[in-house]
Amino acid sequence: MKIYVYISLVFLLVFLGTAAEAAGLVTGKAAPAYEIRTISGAPITPATARGRVLIVHLWATWCEECRKEMPEIEEFYRRHHAQGVDVVAISLDDKSEMEAVRQAMSSFSFPAAMESDSDLHRFGRVWRVPLTFIIDQRGILRHNGWEGDPMVDTSMLEKVVTPLLTTPVSN
Repeated sequence: MKIYVYISLVFLLVFLGTAAEAAGLVTGKAAPAYEIRTISGAPITPATARGRVLIVHLWATWCEECRKEMPEIEEFYRRHHAQGVDVVAISLDDKSEMEAVRQAMSSFSFPAAMESDSDLHRFGRVWRVPLTFIIDQRGILRHNGWEGDPMVDTSMLEKVVTPLLTTPVSN
């Protein structure tokens, strides 16, 4: 019986630590600083993303749900990229799995990055995938992946992102 109490306590502490880290993310407020380096070496930072809506999607090759939603993200990206939407898919796979990540991403036109080559620590400790954040043209967090349903589909993207594309960007 004591072992169950101990295990429950450990899980509770881990969860509370994660929730506390993610608590700094507030939808409607400035997104935390980030620096992403794509597999091709291109940097994605708040400065490079300014003026465009950025969908930051964390995934893994072993995640079945991630593989199911990637085609919907691709479809949305293809329809709205010219209107100012960018997507980056950040793999949580180990760097030794780079070839598997490249192969999985070969069907998609948006860039990929490895979590190990990206600085996203202010978004909280990632303990689940899929996980998606949407940052508007001014750097405001519009969708916090820690809140609500973790799955992303076309209707969710249309609901959150499409209105941002008709909003004028002001300083």
